[in-house]
Amino acid sequence: MCTLDCDTDIWRPRHDPRSAALLEEDFEVKSPQDVGPVLLLRVHKAPPALPLLLGPLAPDAWFCRSFQLTPPRGSLLRFPAYQWLEGAGSLVLREGAAKVSWADHHPKLQQQRREELQARQEMYRWKTYQPGWPHCLDMETVKDLDLNTKYSVVKSTNLYLRAQSAFAELKIKGLLERKGSWRSLSEMEMVLNFQKTPATEYVFEHWQEDAFFASQFLNGLNPVLIHRCRRLPENFPVTDAMVAPVLGPGTSLQAELERGSLFLVDHGILSGVRTNVINGRPQFSAAPMTLLYQCPGHGLLLPLAIQLSQTPGPNSPIFLPSDDKWDWLLAKTWVRNADFSVHEALTHLLHTHLLSEVFVLATLRQLPHCHPLFKLLVPHTRYTLHINTLARELLITPKRVVDRSTGLGLRGFSELIQRSMEQLNYSVLCLPEDIRARGVEDIPGYYYRDDGMQIWGAVEHFVSEIIGIYYPSDVSVRDDSELQAWVWEIFSKGFLGRESSGLPSSLETREALVQYVTMVIFNCSAKHSAVGSGQFDYCAWMPNLPPSMQLPPPTSKGQASLEGFIATLPPVNASCDVIIALWLLSKEPGDQRPLGTYPEEHFTEEASRQSIAAFQSRLAQISQDIRVRNQGLVLPYTYLDPPLIESSISI
Repeated sequence: MCTLDCDTDIWRPRHDPRSAALLEEDFEVKSPQDVGPVLLLRVHKAPPALPLLLGPLAPDAWFCRSFQLTPPRGSLLRFPAYQWLEGAGSLVLREGAAKVSWADHHPKLQQQRREELQARQEMYRWKTYQPGWPHCLDMETVKDLDLNTKYSVVKSTNLYLRAQSAFAELKIKGLLERKGSWRSLSEMEMVLNFQKTPATEYVFEHWQEDAFFASQFLNGLNPVLIHRCRRLPENFPVTDAMVAPVLGPGTSLQAELERGSLFLVDHGILSGVRTNVINGRPQFSAAPMTLLYQCPGHGLLLPLAIQLSQTPGPNSPIFLPSDDKWDWLLAKTWVRNADFSVHEALTHLLHTHLLSEVFVLATLRQLPHCHPLFKLLVPHTRYTLHINTLARELLITPKRVVDRSTGLGLRGFSELIQRSMEQLNYSVLCLPEDIRARGVEDIPGYYYRDDGMQIWGAVEHFVSEIIGIYYPSDVSVRDDSELQAWVWEIFSKGFLGRESSGLPSSLETREALVQYVTMVIFNCSAKHSAVGSGQFDYCAWMPNLPPSMQLPPPTSKGQASLEGFIATLPPVNASCDVIIALWLLSKEPGDQRPLGTYPEEHFTEEASRQSIAAFQSRLAQISQDIRVRNQGLVLPYTYLDPPLIESSISI
């Protein structure tokens, strides 16, 4: 057995074959002799032949898709690559059949795998960005990233042009640099008109309605907090008299608790969190509790009561739908502000972006390219390191968007993430367990649950088939040292070694591996789509989801007014700053890869290809069911429609 070396000094201008197909070329290299059974294919690339003539910016990068080897005897061998080669370098490739570590007995193969992982661990290093956060990639700017993790030219250009267009439009309107408060609600429509969608118009028309307020806990930006209430918290002293106008005669709070028709949304994690200073003015936050009621018959969800702090008393009244219009609207708006903070810091940033970066880094560092789990997970790693590095440059760093324009600022975000990390549990990341734990299996009109469970099931079935192909037994899972190193690194670097998180530090069975990999794929794709794609839809009309509040929460009733309501909302420049950011983060800037698409053929075995085809068929049926259902909805729920779900966190 030996290694076949192929050398070439041909170079081509840098291009991205995903967007410049006309520049693709095929090359044929013939070996002068039969080398026998092939273990490895080593491809060398020399630097440009004319670097002095063309200068230091001479393009010299190749994107290598795959190689095929036709031996004199035996069948065709395929070597998937899908990697960039820049400057002088080489690729060492294994034949395409996926192999786990226990299957590689040849010393040369084992040595090659060790060298591959060592090189990638040197390239993708860990660092601590903020104390108590999951660890992340040790890179300062996107310019430092290698070509295999950077955005394509198309994606980078589109994102830059969209950002410049948005800033220019709001600057021309005189809004982007205006530090004062809004003059009226109607003036805020200038931002709404910036990029109208059917969803933004629906939010604008219905944002004051109780039913729409409640529905956002099911199908809005943060559909993961609502849970069934079986017993009222002692620090939320709602009485029968308070809620009688909504519950009606013949029932009581206790009766409804027993019937299971009451739900609670508790933003208690915000209690005492530090707040920001914007334009020289201190900002304010609340830690509200919201009681919701599912009406009998039609199942409509309505708010029953809101308390804006975790400490009841004369300075923390319980607001009710029967209160004065502006008292009740202001209380609901404080809840929406709390939801903005929890969503952006935890549900979106922590649970999807930061944890998914951990999954991506561990995959790149611990799993060889020939490993079946690498082949399974690589579509879900695409561009995640780029967008997260960009976020650390432009969003979650001092004096940038989060720090200059949100009510919590970077310090508050950091504190919130640290608190959440101490409570974070594996079950929260596994949708079926999360739904059961929150007791919301049967609440009607919960499209996030319905669509998410279908997608979870499709992913789980697909993962189970792939695992079944490559892992014949539980012992094969336990004995895969690379798999175990991958799991341990996620546990230690992502969850900081907290055993109380329930996240496994090793995997012992195929069943546990299937659940774990399903969790990774779901959170890197569907979960992010559900909590990220609608940011502009729900935030474009800023009073529906204000990023900051300039006046403190009310301590009594009867004081609210339209003027006070507007004065409480964030200033003009902060509103525009956040809305532009959320617009950019809501829409993929081209070069998309929907869930279930596999243009890069890492798997070469027929059984794996059949599983991929079956997965695509299941997703197509889920999409058809969602679209039929949405035809009957006044506000269609599209965020978990499979063709609209990006395979990875790339924006």
